[in-house]
Amino acid sequence: MKETEIKNNHDSICQLLSDRKLKPAFDQLERIITANGLGEFGDQQLELEQNYRFMLKYTVEGIKDPERQKIYQHILLSAFELADSCADTLRMKFSNALEYQKKRGFVRIALDNVADHFSQLESFHLGKELRSLIEVPPLDKKYEPEEERHHQKLINLFYHYWFKNKLSHEEVLSFNDFLQNQHIPGYEKAFLISSVTLGQLHLFDEQKIMLLFDGYESDQEEVNQRSLIGLLLTLYYFDKRIFLFPAISARLALLSEKKSFRQHLEKIILQLIGSKETEKIQRKLQDEILPEMMKLSPNLRNKLSLEAILGEGLNEDKNPEWRDILKDSPGFMDKMEELSEMQMKGADIFMTSFANLKNFPFFSELTNWFVPFYSHHPDLIRSSANEDLQVNQKLFDLLLKTPVLCNSDKYSFCFSMQSIPAEYKKMMFDNMSAEFDQLLEAESEDEIIAHDKKAEAISGQYIRDLYRFCKLHPQREGFVDIFSWPFDFHNKSVFRDLLLEETQLMRNIAEFYFAKEYYLEAAEVYIMLLQDTDEAELIQKLAYCYQKMENYELALSYYLKADLFNQNRTWNHKKIALCYRHLKKPDLALPYYQQAVALEPDNLAIHISIGHCRMELKQYDEALKSYFKVEYLSPGNKKIWRPIGWCSLLVGKKQQSENYFSKLIEESPNKFDLMNMGHVQWCLGKRKIALDYYMQSINDAEMSEKEFMDAFDEDLEHLLNQGVDPEDVPIMLDQLRYSLEKDQTTFKKQ
Repeated sequence: MKETEIKNNHDSICQLLSDRKLKPAFDQLERIITANGLGEFGDQQLELEQNYRFMLKYTVEGIKDPERQKIYQHILLSAFELADSCADTLRMKFSNALEYQKKRGFVRIALDNVADHFSQLESFHLGKELRSLIEVPPLDKKYEPEEERHHQKLINLFYHYWFKNKLSHEEVLSFNDFLQNQHIPGYEKAFLISSVTLGQLHLFDEQKIMLLFDGYESDQEEVNQRSLIGLLLTLYYFDKRIFLFPAISARLALLSEKKSFRQHLEKIILQLIGSKETEKIQRKLQDEILPEMMKLSPNLRNKLSLEAILGEGLNEDKNPEWRDILKDSPGFMDKMEELSEMQMKGADIFMTSFANLKNFPFFSELTNWFVPFYSHHPDLIRSSANEDLQVNQKLFDLLLKTPVLCNSDKYSFCFSMQSIPAEYKKMMFDNMSAEFDQLLEAESEDEIIAHDKKAEAISGQYIRDLYRFCKLHPQREGFVDIFSWPFDFHNKSVFRDLLLEETQLMRNIAEFYFAKEYYLEAAEVYIMLLQDTDEAELIQKLAYCYQKMENYELALSYYLKADLFNQNRTWNHKKIALCYRHLKKPDLALPYYQQAVALEPDNLAIHISIGHCRMELKQYDEALKSYFKVEYLSPGNKKIWRPIGWCSLLVGKKQQSENYFSKLIEESPNKFDLMNMGHVQWCLGKRKIALDYYMQSINDAEMSEKEFMDAFDEDLEHLLNQGVDPEDVPIMLDQLRYSLEKDQTTFKKQ
């Protein structure tokens, strides 16, 4: 049985249970158990279904039972757990995913007593503390087997808390004692917190979620930030079943009363959303945003290049009067700018730069993708044993302080530096010393600010570590790719009440979505916000979201609603008109453009839009006036010559049309300028010259014969209106075809 089949079956059953369709879920469970010989779960499935059938029978018969809801929830919870257990058992048998390869191996050497392992970790650090009091530190750090053995104990504990399906009470107590132990460094606690997160994403366990809550209570940023990220990811992932665990809901509600938690929550949600920027940028490169102005037809749009008349002036603009809600949060804009810069660098530059630096042996150990960077990691000590201590320490200190690189990339950087000769490495770090000292000074200037920035930097680094693992690990396919999630926390019931209570937090999330052009998600949040307010700006932004999603009916309805408010009505009128034009209603668009231009008589974009509307309404004389108005207001705008030349032809001013197209052809004509000039020459009775321009147009590298003929068919009506004999049309086109054939033959001979 393949991994994908197991996953699809498990997802299907969990979805049925989430939708409260227990009968189909039980049926599917029974089929899977029978088909795969999972007899150990057969009795459990039969008992659960039988209890459910009894409950249904008593309910239909009208028997009152005050415990019915508790019984229902218990059956539902047991069904979720049974589905998890079946999927896990099948994966243990059949899955080739690295996670289960590791798990099968670890089961044979599972830890019998985790308390002893935690105790040994403490003893190691106590021993180091005692030695530091009575011994002089060595001049160079040498590889020590004891350090290696200690690190291996950490790895064993990591795998234990990852792969143990259900933690015992003793395992939870031991982990909590470990978190509170003052002798254990924060990086080791943070390291093992990642194992709890991975274990929870692997298989649901209430105790692991409770451990993540406990980890967030730590006063060490590296621990509490990793814990909170793990908590948010697991609550998001298992949203549909969290209500079955009152203790989790109660603890989240209690935590939500803390201002610091809400601030951390907002920061991490925005960081997770921002992590998707890499994919978004790639999509933007592939899919160009459609221009604002609707044209008469695709061919006419290309022929006249109407969208380029004013360059950037015709792009879909946001309302200049919208207040920047993010500025209302003290310090929030600075954080957003830093976050944006970090995400851009981490996603676009460093992700690409370090993608090829994950092939070091260090990364063949799965746990090393999650280990925080610390200078005495055994692999670092071993790899740099023969190098200059001061140079390496300078590098390690610099990497420890920099927030730009994530932990995974810091290790990559260190290992890549091993190939650089020592003298060059020393020279490089000597040159960096001034910047390094400034960094240290900035870190110590303000403790409060440094504390906030440190927490934010740590969470950002950890999210990028997770991103590296999900996107770069050579056997990543078998793991949960959290970055394939939409991160729509506002749609998750476990977060909804909290977010709705925090209106400013919701507004910040909406504004972040809006700024990053995630218009679907932004619209969803704006709709939730508008349940409690009729703020005009929110309505306008919601309308703009629908416009960008090309849902012009909905966009129009909200623009019309916003028009009831006296807030930047000129901008709003332009948007209403735009939507009407997209809906093929230029007659309704025109009055709104006219109202807008009355208030902004020198606005070229509005005059052009009016010209477009007139063109669509076949009011060519009036359209020509609008285009001449643009030429008058912007005399150096050569791009307006194109629509003037075309309109001139349509109203019979052939000589004027020829003049404008001649000017275009003298500059840098496109394929449609040449075609249009051919039309003008034909209407003037100059068939041979017309044929020559048609040949130039169709031979353009960007023009195909089909595209030419399609555009010609669209224009034919206008040619006939300007006196072209319909009997001449097939003759001219056949002559064009023969000329093309002759050119192609000549080219082949050459």
